[in-house]
Amino acid sequence: MCHSIITACFSTPPTPWQCQGLALQSSQAVRSAREHNWPLTEVRNGVFETLAPGGYKFYLEDKERPETDPVQKVTLGVSDLERSLNYWSNLIGMTVYSKDKKKQRAVLGFAVDQCKLELQEIEEAVDHGTAFGRIAFSCPKEELPGIEALMKRQNQKILAPLVSLDTPGKATVQVVILADPDGHEICFVGDEAFRELSRVDPNGSQLLDAAMATDKSDEWFAKHKMQKASA
Repeated sequence: MCHSIITACFSTPPTPWQCQGLALQSSQAVRSAREHNWPLTEVRNGVFETLAPGGYKFYLEDKERPETDPVQKVTLGVSDLERSLNYWSNLIGMTVYSKDKKKQRAVLGFAVDQCKLELQEIEEAVDHGTAFGRIAFSCPKEELPGIEALMKRQNQKILAPLVSLDTPGKATVQVVILADPDGHEICFVGDEAFRELSRVDPNGSQLLDAAMATDKSDEWFAKHKMQKASA
C-alpha cells in the first residue's frame, strides 16, 4: 500500500492547467481564512474556493477535520483522459473510484481513506511553465526496484532511476522519479526513511521564517517589476 505525499515547486507565472485544485476538509481552515479576511467564494453548499498567493486554487469544505488526512483530493489537468487513466490505473496501480465521461474527469486512489487524485481533461497540452510540482507516494522501499523495472518494460519515462539521497544528519531515502504522459512528475519514495524525515521539528517554524527572510524574493520581484503577494 502506498501513502500519498505532496510537494510543490511553484512556477512563475502559475500554470493553472497543471494543478487545478487541492481539496481540504477543514472548518478550521475556513474560520482562519475568514479571520484573516482572505477571499472566499462559495462554489457549492459548504465548499469555498480560495487562491493561494501564487494563484493556485484551494477548495475548503466547511466540515470538521476527519480522523484521516484532511487533504481529500488533488486535481491535475490532463490532455487525454483515457490515456492518463491507463497510466495511473494500469501502471501506477491506482483504483478508479469514479468516472464522469460528460465532464471528462475521473477520481482515483490507492485506498478509500487516503487522498484521491482527480484527472480532469483539458483538451490541450498541459503547460508546466518554468517549474512544476510533483506528486509523491511513499511505499515500502523493497517495492521501488519493481516499480522502476515495470516502467522500463513498458517504455515509460523515468526522470530519475532508483537512487539513494543523503540528508546530512538524517535518514537516507531511496527514490525513483517518473513522468506520466503529460509530464506530471511522480516520485516513489521509501516509506521507512521518509517517515523518519517527516518527524516534526520543534524549531521548524523558526527555521522556515529564517529561510524566507533570506530568500531574496523581494529583490527578484523588484527586478521583474512584479508585486509580491503576501499571506
